Amino acid sequence: MDNYLDKINEKSISKESLIKLLDLIESVKFGSVTLIIQDGKVIQLEKNEKVRLK
Repeated sequence: MDNYLDKINEKSISKESLIKLLDLIESVKFGSVTLIIQDGKVIQLEKNEKVRLK
C-alpha cells in the first residue's frame, strides 16, 4: 500500500484522507462510504452502515 500512497497527487486527495478512507471501507460490513468533493478536493467522508437482522 505504501508504494501506491507515494504516487498519490496531493492536489486530489491527501495521504491522510486516503488512509481514513481505506479505514472506513475496511470497517463497513454492509453499507456505503461516500466521498464529498468540492473544487476537485475531498472535503468530507461519510459512512453509512446497515445492520442485517436475521
